[in-house]
Amino acid sequence: MGSTLDILSRLEASEVDFVLVGGMAGVVHGSSQVTEDLDVCAPLSRENVKRIIRAIGDLRPRWRMLPQNPTIPLDAALLSTYKNLYTITDMGQLDILNEITGVGSFEEVKRQSVTLSVVGMTCRVMSLDALIRAKRAMGRPRDHQAAVELEAIRDRRE
Repeated sequence: MGSTLDILSRLEASEVDFVLVGGMAGVVHGSSQVTEDLDVCAPLSRENVKRIIRAIGDLRPRWRMLPQNPTIPLDAALLSTYKNLYTITDMGQLDILNEITGVGSFEEVKRQSVTLSVVGMTCRVMSLDALIRAKRAMGRPRDHQAAVELEAIRDRRE
């Protein structure tokens, strides 16, 4: 998880506009499920993509979903035309999503996020209720299991 936190720290330091989502957001909320990747929801505007490039450009980002993982061109104009960026870097996997199933666009995800301290840094994290909706909407068995655990965490807090 150290590398995942290093990537998160780089995004914060480069002032990338993002919300932490996925398994790592679950961990921040108290989930016991281990995750080795980092999922964020972020607008892929040209300015935000420039910040993303500043954050991870030296980590040799490569396309995770293409055979042989070719290098990603560090071109903000080009990358801002994509809907999502599925990457693997020298520090690990980073998926940058423009919207979240079950919640909506980045603006909606940001509206349904909370600011939390994550290992000494402050960042926006998808709210527990929004994360549960997203996990339920995904429909995969592992997401169902995560939703059940997150609901139990929510119930204990209430």
